[in-house]
Parts: sequence; structure tokens; C-alpha cells
Amino acid sequence: MKFSSAKLAAIAFLASALVGTPAFAAKPKAKPVPLPPPPAQQQVADDPLEPLNRAIFEFNDLLDKLLLKPVATIYSTILPTPVQDGVSNVFGNLDDVYTGVNNILQGKPERAGKDFGRVLVNTTLGIGGIFDVGSRIGLEKSEEDFGQTFGVWGVSPGPYIVLPVLGPSTARDAVGRGVRIVSDPRMYLPPAWEWSLLGVNVVSLRARSLRTEGLLEQASFDRYGFVRSSYLMRREALVRDALEPGSQSPGR
Repeated sequence: MKFSSAKLAAIAFLASALVGTPAFAAKPKAKPVPLPPPPAQQQVADDPLEPLNRAIFEFNDLLDKLLLKPVATIYSTILPTPVQDGVSNVFGNLDDVYTGVNNILQGKPERAGKDFGRVLVNTTLGIGGIFDVGSRIGLEKSEEDFGQTFGVWGVSPGPYIVLPVLGPSTARDAVGRGVRIVSDPRMYLPPAWEWSLLGVNVVSLRARSLRTEGLLEQASFDRYGFVRSSYLMRREALVRDALEPGSQSPGR
């Protein structure tokens, strides 16, 4: 099946939102994750396209201010928080399937069993995933994706890149997102259903981020550099976590 560039971009945005949001806190680890190198060294080693990346970063920021954030603000204002959480949980239930698949690919069958157990419990007792029953009975949500799996397999992250609409990434993560996109069952639904689900998911993700974006918006330092460092540190931490025996990635 062939997909138009607009369709791929829209669905890829959803995939990027699922795996590309910077995290401001990391799970404690037995071995500390080293801090990123100084700005000058990082520019050479991790961000050779910094001038272009900064321009795309500003474009994405403008698009968010003009379109995504206003729509998400209306969404979060109209719908009560429990309803928003229910919508998010439904889409998160599909994410758990991919997390389980990636845990298998990373050689962690026990963790994968818990992920699939979450899907089973939340789909049945949680009424299609509306309620996160799994977390209440000890099946905590974890996060694994194809980019992390490639890292576990020894693939280097490659250069840092900022994609139009899609946001922060690395060469390795961009390939991982592509695998997720083409394997997502929503891509093969009738167009009306596909675009409706995509739109609701994107708005839901953006609405959730409204609750925690104050730190970035109020910061007086270099926003681009902060997002870049946060993204690269988080992705490295997730890969390291996946490599540690008996570990599990922190939930979203």
C-alpha cells in the first residue's frame, strides 16, 4: 500500500509524540548516566546540522503556537480530566502492545509477558483500555520502542536531527519511528476512521503536555539546546536501562 507524504507526515507526528517527548526526570540507575558533553563538543559530535535544525525547531514551535496548542487548550478546557485520561489510556493500550514486542526483540520475555498482561487486563476489565486496571494490580506501564531496540542491538544513534512537524530525533530513532508507522494498524483503517483517530490522539497527547510545559516556556536559557540535551540524555538513559539485566524502562 502506498501512502501520500501528507499522510505519512501526520501519522509520523503521532509516532514522534509517543517516543520523542523530552523527560525532565530519569529513573535512578545503578550506574549514573553521564552528562552530555559541553556545547561546543556536542555540536560537533551530535548536532552537525545545528543551523538547519534550529530553523526547523522555530518552524515547529510556530506551528504549535498557531494550531496545536490552541486546539489542545480547548480540548482540555471542555473535557473533564477523567475523560481526557480515559482517551489517553485507550491509545496507550495499543502502545503497550508495541512495548511488549520490543521487549521480546530485546530478549526480555518476562517483561514482555507483563506488557501483554496489561493489554489483556486493560482491554477486558478496563473496558477497551479506558481504565488502567493493570497499574492498579501491579502491572506497571513501561516504555520500549524500536529506536531503543536498535540501540540495544548496537546501532549508534547517529546525528541529532529536528524533523519538520515531527520534532527531535536521531537517525536511529527516525528509522525506528518509520517501523512503528508502517506497522500501526490504524494506517489500514478506512480514511475517515484513520484520520479521526489520528487527530484525537495528537490532540490528546498535546493536551497532556500542557500540564508540564511551564518549565520550558518560562526558561530564559536556550530552549533549543535544552530540548536537544533533554532528548539525547533521555534516549541514552532508556537504551542503557534496557541493557541492564532485570531492568524496565520508566513509564511515560
